[in-house]
Amino acid sequence: MSHKNMDKKNRFRARTIGFRMSEAEAKELDLKVAASGMTKQDYIIDSLLKRKIRIVGGRKVIRELQFQLEAVLEELQFLDENTNIDEAVIEPLQVVLEVLTAKEEK
Repeated sequence: MSHKNMDKKNRFRARTIGFRMSEAEAKELDLKVAASGMTKQDYIIDSLLKRKIRIVGGRKVIRELQFQLEAVLEELQFLDENTNIDEAVIEPLQVVLEVLTAKEEK
């Protein structure tokens, strides 16, 4: 019989749950996970169980936010006044705003 593997918080997790996502949904999930600083597993569990998502600060999170803001700035520089803003530009801004708002609430 195999040895039970415990996680860092001494929890035994034997259930595996899988699901499918579109490419756009997967990108949004990856963006939110990177901005939170959490592991993808912990982020998904906390989201599904409607727990408050905590932001784990650090260089990695700051670097990810900086990368996202630079990408948005690059997109915005190509827009003129008559152009509609694409959803792909708005999503990273929403994530950054969520992170910054969460930091202010603490």
